[in-house]
Amino acid sequence: QVQLVESGGGLVQAGGSLRLSCAASGQSFRTYTIAWFRQAPGKEREFVAVIRGSGGGTYYADSVKGRFTISRDNAKNMVYLQMNSLKFEDTALYNCAAGTPVLSAVRQSGIYHYWGQGTQVTVSS
Repeated sequence: QVQLVESGGGLVQAGGSLRLSCAASGQSFRTYTIAWFRQAPGKEREFVAVIRGSGGGTYYADSVKGRFTISRDNAKNMVYLQMNSLKFEDTALYNCAAGTPVLSAVRQSGIYHYWGQGTQVTVSS
């Protein structure tokens, strides 16, 4: 079992930055792949970024590549999403999720077993 709690969301102007945090409790955190997904009102949930448990490989959605950085601190059971150059279209509820997907499935939300409640990010234009 893994429990996830997100924090760090808020209201920011376009061009600004935020750092989201995902705090995990439970055993074997370092073995889990952790992903960030987001969902804007009236839209489907979409993949944002992921970091593998072993080796820490990272992958990003094209829409955030070069602007967002995902990282993890296994000693603290934390995953971070640094978001720079924020755009209005980044406005959404951001969730972190934990699972053990194969590499080809890391972008699929249905693969992840554990989810946090989410943190709202609002970017004003």
